[in-house]
Amino acid sequence: MAGAVACAPVTGLNSASVALTTDRTGTGALERKGIDVRWLSCAAEVEGGRTAASSPSPSASVHRVAQVDCRGRTADGKVITVTGGVTQVVNGRCVRGDLTAEADGRAVLRADVLGDCDAAPPPAVVIPSSGAGHGGGNGGAARPAVTVTVTVTQYPGK
Repeated sequence: MAGAVACAPVTGLNSASVALTTDRTGTGALERKGIDVRWLSCAAEVEGGRTAASSPSPSASVHRVAQVDCRGRTADGKVITVTGGVTQVVNGRCVRGDLTAEADGRAVLRADVLGDCDAAPPPAVVIPSSGAGHGGGNGGAARPAVTVTVTVTQYPGK
């Protein structure tokens, strides 16, 4: 019986990577447009199922799309939305597709790419060995690290 491996790469789109990357890159794009983003939260659903890895070798003609829906608020309480279809996520650095952002009911952004797809990948995490007999039994080899991102906007006096 074959099982899924947590560290196995997912080919194609998956809803979590689409939502997280759109959240990050959408926030950055809105802020570059002069929108003071207090918070933005995104959800995504890959058409045809939860993950794009359901078919081990999709044909070249298959074009997967994830529908993304982001909601948020500006610093002064106005509603922000980012919606559309995502066709590609590049290593958490960008999303490609057809996306529209609105703030306070007016369109502020229409894009086919959010983020910088050509940015250098983040550096590999290497956990140094703490000496003989003190490591995790892996001989000091690099281990995966957990990354947690929290965005907090502080306002003086609030």
